Amino acid sequence: MLHLLTSPRTARTVRGLIGTLIETAADAVRSIAPAAPAKPEPVVEIAPDPADLYEAEEMPETDVIEAAAAEHERAADQARRADRGKRAAKKILDRLPAGRYGAWIVERVTSSRETADLDSIRATYKRLGLGPVPMKRCAPSLKVRRAEVVPAAEEIALVAA
Repeated sequence: MLHLLTSPRTARTVRGLIGTLIETAADAVRSIAPAAPAKPEPVVEIAPDPADLYEAEEMPETDVIEAAAAEHERAADQARRADRGKRAAKKILDRLPAGRYGAWIVERVTSSRETADLDSIRATYKRLGLGPVPMKRCAPSLKVRRAEVVPAAEEIALVAA
């Protein structure tokens, strides 16, 4: 009889019953506890249009705009695929010591690009008591996406409303 109480199957059953009791108790507590405040949805800030837009008389035809948007989407998709391929190859190549590997030479060269050393700038601002480092937003990104197709009958109803 003692064997039945200590068998693995019985232990699993008892653990399952205990788990069910704990879940039931937790549900009961949640039902009487005040609800947690809902997380606010992130605000997507729409950037203003740039200054050099087409004038009304310069606007290209809709089919030209659609072709440009389709080309932009195709090129962006190719760029994403290329970036994924480049990252996958870089995982291997980054760990190689410099040298010749078959027809390929792997080497590391110093970049000529420079960027601001924000840690040093923050330390200087703090040392001089100038407050936080002034920052500005990056240029807005152009996003192009296909619009949902609204059947003509629904479009007429939406315009009439």
